[in-house]
Amino acid sequence: MSTPPEAPAATLTDATAPDAPATALASGATTGDVAAAGDARRDALLRAGAAYVAQWIGFQHELRGVPGIQVAIRHRGELLLDEAWGVANAATSEPLTTGHLFRIASHSKTFTATAVLQLVESGALRLDDPLSRWLPELADAEVGDVSVRELLGHQGGVIRDGVVADFWQRGLPFPDRAEILRMAAEEGRVFAPNEHFKYSNVGYSLLGLVIEAAAGVSYAQYVVDHIVRPLGLDDLGPEWDADRADDFAAGHNAALRAGAPRRVIPHVDTRAMAAATGWFGTARDLSAYFAAHTPGDDTLVSDAAKRLLQRRESDIEYAGVLRHYGLGFDVRDLDGVHLVGHSGGYPGHITRTWLDLDDDIVVSVLTNAIDGPADVLATGAIGILRLALAQADREPAAAAVTGRFASMWSVADLVDLGGAVAVLHPADPDPARSAEVLDVDDDGTLRLPSRASFGASGEPVSVERDAAGEVVSIRLSGMSMWPFERYRYALSTEQPSELLKGMAL
Repeated sequence: MSTPPEAPAATLTDATAPDAPATALASGATTGDVAAAGDARRDALLRAGAAYVAQWIGFQHELRGVPGIQVAIRHRGELLLDEAWGVANAATSEPLTTGHLFRIASHSKTFTATAVLQLVESGALRLDDPLSRWLPELADAEVGDVSVRELLGHQGGVIRDGVVADFWQRGLPFPDRAEILRMAAEEGRVFAPNEHFKYSNVGYSLLGLVIEAAAGVSYAQYVVDHIVRPLGLDDLGPEWDADRADDFAAGHNAALRAGAPRRVIPHVDTRAMAAATGWFGTARDLSAYFAAHTPGDDTLVSDAAKRLLQRRESDIEYAGVLRHYGLGFDVRDLDGVHLVGHSGGYPGHITRTWLDLDDDIVVSVLTNAIDGPADVLATGAIGILRLALAQADREPAAAAVTGRFASMWSVADLVDLGGAVAVLHPADPDPARSAEVLDVDDDGTLRLPSRASFGASGEPVSVERDAAGEVVSIRLSGMSMWPFERYRYALSTEQPSELLKGMAL
């Protein structure tokens, strides 16, 4: 039985991880050499982490039954992972590739906010300009005094999608310019400005009209000329492109029960709402765009503008969870790590991108179903990469055994994170949080870390090999586990215990 990429067979390795910075210092190296060695070590750790992210997401894809997943990871602009799983269209079974285009929905707000800050920096627009300054049709409307900045931070009190918003489920076409202005004038005021954070697609649609008025060209033309082309990206754009219809991954409805068939949801033009939700892209190109929002990269906007976009403009507490929003960007602290990014929900597509500002890491996850776990996967991937980086000060050593193992109770991955072997559970939505980095005794014995625990802390992880030296099982927490493919095959037979000695079913 062949082994798919997301379920690697157990392997032995004698590869030695890159030397730690302390080794370079001990050999008489300069401070610059030590720094370079440290960078090389961190780079190796991130590559190991990205490789495991691919294995984990492959497992999650099979576990969750989502039609397709596309993922990209970058570090300092370099593409470390660009991979896809599943199908682009459940009706035709067309395989999903890394080149398929996804509707990235509310990611659009980050592009719109970036365009506004570009116009502010050029002097064409001011953040405290009222809407009526650029849209005189709203001069007598309650929303006419709402400022550009208040719209960017969802502090304008503007209605979210309108009194009737069935365009989100194909009951109506998306609104055109005239309809957006009517909605703003007749339905727009819900709260006073700065009374509450109130997420508003109508508000961002109005910002698209402001950009057109200030720039003197269409929204689409402006963002292509000032965002897409400067980055040299071919698979990123502000609206459904019918000429590239065959390049788009199909959207799918949410499953109402396990294994239920998926219905394909056609793509449509979002019209005047493009600035709020119209954009498309690949994970690869979307990650390149977010990489341009790291400090020191002035391709799109200055660092001063980035600080405005990325700092906390609003604190939002809901259901006991505290979230934050900047100007067009989500802001999150994840175990002390500063993340900025955005999610997106378009009919049939759910997407999420995070930029880790502390280490210049971008993770972009695109899914083509309304129940796609993009946020879980992107956040979990960040956790795995942070776990890998946390091993930077650990003395690297050759991994005794790596691979995916299974038992009646669980699936466990033994992963070489650049010379540190960790146990991760790929079924977990956040595997780094429950990961255990194994200790290694002087004789090479792997051991669960010594700590207060309800588990088998401090106990050895034993490895059984056949006469050829191949790993046939491990014992983790006192229970036998077998290479994943062997275990899965055994369960498909009449007598699995014959293949898995000592197992009682």
